[in-house]
Amino acid sequence: QVQLLESGGGLVQAGGSLRLSCAASGNIFGDNVMAWFRQVSGSQRELVADITSGGTTNYADSVKGRFSISRDVAKNTVYLQMNSLKPEDTAVYVCNTRSRIPGSTWYWGQGTQVTVSS
Repeated sequence: QVQLLESGGGLVQAGGSLRLSCAASGNIFGDNVMAWFRQVSGSQRELVADITSGGTTNYADSVKGRFSISRDVAKNTVYLQMNSLKPEDTAVYVCNTRSRIPGSTWYWGQGTQVTVSS
């Protein structure tokens, strides 16, 4: 089992910044991916960004150039720096981790609310 604990959400004005953190604990696999998804009520969960244990990153087109994902491998923590926030970034942001082995279990955090006011 893997546990994920997110922090850093909140209310910010458009154009502002927030930094999310997600700490993983438990039975963490060596070659893994850590990711941030977001979900708006009534919509599907969508990938925001992910990062492999080797440091390869991937971003949704909607956040490229504004968001940056990073990780501290020693602390099993992933960060999402969000700049130039827009009202359409408002969502519950959920942390995810999984092994890179196909078919392995995906683990999810509880989520943290990010609200961007116009």
